[in-house]
Amino acid sequence: MNQPLAYVHPGAKIAKNVVIEPFATIHNDVVIGEGSWIGSHVTIMEGARIGKNVNIFPGAVISAIPQDKKFNDEETVTIIGDGTTIRECVTINRGTSDRMKTQVGDNCWIMAYSHIAHDCIVGNNCIFSNNTTLAGHVTVGDFVVCAGMVAIHQFCSVGNHAFVTGGSLVRKDVPPFVKAAREPLAYVGINSIGLRRRGFTKEKISEVQNIYRILYQKNYNNTQAAEIIEAEMEASSERDEILQFIRNSQRGIMKGYFQK
Repeated sequence: MNQPLAYVHPGAKIAKNVVIEPFATIHNDVVIGEGSWIGSHVTIMEGARIGKNVNIFPGAVISAIPQDKKFNDEETVTIIGDGTTIRECVTINRGTSDRMKTQVGDNCWIMAYSHIAHDCIVGNNCIFSNNTTLAGHVTVGDFVVCAGMVAIHQFCSVGNHAFVTGGSLVRKDVPPFVKAAREPLAYVGINSIGLRRRGFTKEKISEVQNIYRILYQKNYNNTQAAEIIEAEMEASSERDEILQFIRNSQRGIMKGYFQK
């Protein structure tokens, strides 16, 4: 249902049961899936691919061109997954030639004034509290929680099930299953509360804790720790995910609290 005071470009593809409130602006080459709600004064620009049952609140701007001087008007997209909520004044820029897309997964909750820059890939079931800011080319896994005022440096990665505390400056990669806090950002334990809420058993949580004790509390460098974890810890999907993250890190992983 389009309100008469909303502007919808004839080239946009809007499902029949989408609600578009007054003063929203929908540009050409936009797709919006069934059951979505577009609030007043939302601007959705070219290249947006909005999934089903997405709620976008007033003042948000989706798929504006990147804030990147190298951008040369490439045909890129912004993908928003099903069931995601985007609150007031959030900005999500479309991709550049690097990844050709910016993507936010399914069932995410992106709170007011957050910014997701070009070429970011955000997984499913993530929560970004107010003013979370992702620079370009950031990769965020599934079930990641960023508390308010988190700022993530370009090209950083945050692993699945990680929790980043409010006001954190993320300059290095944050491994999966951990809590990150303090300044400079450091490992302060595993995200045990989040893991319990998502059905991880006590045994599995203990396994993850033991892996990170080797990595962060035994005075090994990352290469040594990875070799010991692989040799001494029984193979599991969690162990292998942690090892792969460490070995694939481009910016290096964050330190432990007592590491230098």
